Amino acid sequence: MIIVSTDGSCLRNPGGAIGWAWVNHTGTSGSGGAPSGTNQIAELRAVLEAILAHPGSEPLLIESDSLYAIKCASEWINSWRTNGWKTSTGGPVKNLELIQQVDHAIAGRPGPVRFRWVRGHVGNYFNEQADTLAGQAARKVATSGDTGSVSDNADPQPVFDPITEPIPVEPVTEPLPVTAPAEPAITHSAPQTPRRRAAAAKTPAPDALTLF
Repeated sequence: MIIVSTDGSCLRNPGGAIGWAWVNHTGTSGSGGAPSGTNQIAELRAVLEAILAHPGSEPLLIESDSLYAIKCASEWINSWRTNGWKTSTGGPVKNLELIQQVDHAIAGRPGPVRFRWVRGHVGNYFNEQADTLAGQAARKVATSGDTGSVSDNADPQPVFDPITEPIPVEPVTEPLPVTAPAEPAITHSAPQTPRRRAAAAKTPAPDALTLF
């Protein structure tokens, strides 16, 4: 299975320079940008570029911290296609052209494409790499106007410096019903002692959720 992390960046949402990036967990990466856009467009473009860069029959798993991008590509897209590319309220689908390109890329790939949501900015190495590359691409476009894509870097650099530009999130126009899984229930066979309560409090919340 091919595992790829994606991320998008918008320096001023909406309308600012955008950047997108994907990072293959085996070491290659790709990034690019555009002079203006939105955070949602950047996230969707990252997903599209990741799919296009990994053709073939091997299963592809895309990790993203954007529920919007994942929902567009894996759930809402099916209803929109059935409804003639209209939302559940009959309105136009936002970012339609880009979403249709994602749909076409998935349909044209021999191998299946799956998505997994990961929590952003919690130290996930590949998510942080994608975040950094997307931010760099957006800043490059903003300062030089160069929108050229860079793909298949043999050795993407490790993340050292955090991104300083805020990445505001544009409100999602569709409901986001998916949340992180609830904590597993704990069956108590004996009264809780202070030591047991302390140990239970240290159980971490899940940072990933796979959507099929």
